[in-house]
Amino acid sequence: MLRGVLCVSALCVWSSAARGRSDALELKDADFDYIAPEHETLLVKFYAPWCGHCKKLAPEFETAATRLKGTVTLAKVDCTTNTETCKRYGVTGYPTLKIFRNGQESSSYDGPRSAGIWKIRILLVMSWTDSSQVSEFLKGASLMRESFRFAHTTVLELGKKYDIKYESVLLFRPPRLSSTFEERVVHHRGPLSITGLRRFIRDNIFGLCPHLTKENKDSLRKRDLLTAYYDLDYLRNPKGSNYWRNRVLKVASKFSSQGLLYSVANRNYFLEELEDEFGLGSSDATELPFVTIRTRTGHKYTMREEFTRDGKSLENFLEDYFAGRLKRYIKSEPVPAKNNGAVKVVVADTFEEIANDPEKDVLIEFYAPWCGHCKKLEPKYTELGERLYSDPNIVIAKMDATANDIPQGYDVQGFPTIYFAAAGRKDEPKRYEGAREVKDFINFLKREASKPLVLNGVKEERKPEKKNLGPDQT
Repeated sequence: MLRGVLCVSALCVWSSAARGRSDALELKDADFDYIAPEHETLLVKFYAPWCGHCKKLAPEFETAATRLKGTVTLAKVDCTTNTETCKRYGVTGYPTLKIFRNGQESSSYDGPRSAGIWKIRILLVMSWTDSSQVSEFLKGASLMRESFRFAHTTVLELGKKYDIKYESVLLFRPPRLSSTFEERVVHHRGPLSITGLRRFIRDNIFGLCPHLTKENKDSLRKRDLLTAYYDLDYLRNPKGSNYWRNRVLKVASKFSSQGLLYSVANRNYFLEELEDEFGLGSSDATELPFVTIRTRTGHKYTMREEFTRDGKSLENFLEDYFAGRLKRYIKSEPVPAKNNGAVKVVVADTFEEIANDPEKDVLIEFYAPWCGHCKKLEPKYTELGERLYSDPNIVIAKMDATANDIPQGYDVQGFPTIYFAAAGRKDEPKRYEGAREVKDFINFLKREASKPLVLNGVKEERKPEKKNLGPDQT
């Protein structure tokens, strides 16, 4: 008996033209409370006919209802005519997706809504005897049912196909990502526990070369990641999509023990990111993959040699990467031809030279050209630079954070963000949190600077620190 099939990881489905017949239930105020409890798992779309996002989602939702028929039921509620139900479940925007279990609201669905996710991850347990391991599996499945699809069976014949001779857990990777370079079905080894099940999924779910999407990128980028971007489209051109993936896999299998994860992605989906972070212009677009490496620490590398069909260029690129011969890719504005102003202009290519000069204290502003607060600060920051212009030990600097990569150690989430990097302590930049008047900056620098300031050509004398005197001293 096959039971406990749960598939609530994400709404993503294969795109298709809208069908005339709908396999999604149309629920109304009058029948919602009667029909919803009939379904163990029910995914409900609350929508409004005039909503643009709802119209965009509609064909994929209908296709999902058809493909998942018999596994998970999908339903929809028009909130313009069924206001009572929508109000009861707190629907305030459209579309809103909620998961119901046996008629009770279980959770909101906040996952991705693009193609192909429902079929990506499937876990299956084979069992012939009642045991604590089966209990652990079912507990783990319940905890992770929002992210993966689980099934449990006691039918021996189903296990024989996968050479199962004892109680086992199997992980099935999606058919479209099958290759000769790795097993499509992965066996769990050893005793089973909830923690072990989580670890098993974590270590095996992506395989050697997963499909990078906007939905899973945060998970994949927790590791050092190589990505080949090209015209990948598993819906319209699965064979062509796997043509380049197989070439990545062939090379990746040679370096599988080096700690680097590999992936493939649709170039158009990430085009804005590639332009912004890797300098890929529209004129660079070809049918050949564009290859990048992004490390967990933020270091970036690009393969500038053309991707050859025999994979040799990718192999050379990886050999150079693991040998430490590659130069990091850094997004940088051109180095200014003149840089003699009161406020030094820093670009990514000169950050080491100027901001990390071990002999000088540096106050650096990270700004955005469009930022109103930055424009308001500019005359005050310039005045500060002018007052300290003759000080040989300090530099007042600024850097356009939208046009240059921000170095490690500097957390820039808004503008302007200002840091002080003291001479001899460049690995410990201190964020400036004070007021932004000239006098406030000067008072801060008087406290933090490694040497007395030279203001307007006059060296400031530091007041001697007060010493604690003993009872017999005056």
